Amino acid sequence: MKDIIKIGISQGDINGISYEVIIKTLMDTRICEICTPIIFGSPKVASYHKKALNIENLSLTGISSPNEARKNKSYIINCVDENVRVELGKATESAGIDSFKALKAATDSLESGKIDALVTGPINKQNIQHSEFNYSGHTEYLQARFRADEVMMLMVSELLKVGLVTGHVPISELSSMITIELIVEKLKILARSLLMDFGIRNPRIAVLGLNPHAGDDGLLGSEEQKIITPAIKQAKDLGISAFGPYAADGFFGAGRFSRFDAVLAMYHDQGLAPFKSLSMESGVNFTAGLPVIRTSPAHGTAYELAGKNEASADSFRNALYLAIDVARNRKLFKEMSADPLVTRKTRTGGKDESPEDMESASRS
Repeated sequence: MKDIIKIGISQGDINGISYEVIIKTLMDTRICEICTPIIFGSPKVASYHKKALNIENLSLTGISSPNEARKNKSYIINCVDENVRVELGKATESAGIDSFKALKAATDSLESGKIDALVTGPINKQNIQHSEFNYSGHTEYLQARFRADEVMMLMVSELLKVGLVTGHVPISELSSMITIELIVEKLKILARSLLMDFGIRNPRIAVLGLNPHAGDDGLLGSEEQKIITPAIKQAKDLGISAFGPYAADGFFGAGRFSRFDAVLAMYHDQGLAPFKSLSMESGVNFTAGLPVIRTSPAHGTAYELAGKNEASADSFRNALYLAIDVARNRKLFKEMSADPLVTRKTRTGGKDESPEDMESASRS
């Protein structure tokens, strides 16, 4: 990795709060001491938002390639037509086109190694749709772009990490999509990411059930018995410390997530509803399983806040920090040539030690 960590930032939807949170983050000059931020977007649009927010003390240096970037400055690369028009709070076709142009330019630089990581500004999943972007979100686009067999949406905060077996899919399709093979693959991605990207050795992963009360021994559904439990066993055989399945309501309600390094949820709202309840303004969306590094804030375009100087930059700032941390951790992991799946052993029996066993032992 290069001495300067270059973090690319795609502008997202210009009519939402993306530029506001980017600008508020980069106003802290200490950011440039730990990385070199490069916005892929529009100097004209950036100036518009700075004026709307009455912000003057931020300088963005225009460049044509990340190769021109040096230390201690924030940069911007123009990716859109100069006739770009900002319409705060509106979902427009032109904003969708421009959000894709910026994203494509940023991923081109990511693929070629000109930047070390990418932080994506929030997009509108409807207006970005066109011939080159026929995906339900950033995650799916990046999976296809970087030809990854499987990836995982991993929500990250100081309180917890929540990964998803399925992403942006209708509830009606969930049962048919969840298989033993898919759960095992997601557990492998999650375990490897916890080690390689977060530096957590011997990570403990909680697996949630699909049905209420985790199926109640088959009374409320058979997926736990036929699919999820066998998948957990297979993962354990691979050296992954996975436990469950747990009923989601009691698991989060009782705070049991604090005993684990990460949680694997079966579907989008099962994992993201509790995550955002606990970490809405500080959480980060990280795409695990990619050969490149991508993070984003956990919120959307928030059109209703656009131009009002009311948006919190905490989530975007944390996304930037996480991108830097993952870049450093991957470099260290590569240097150490660590084994990605190390089974946790108990002090006496040589078996996987569950958080429940550990808690019981601590009381005895």
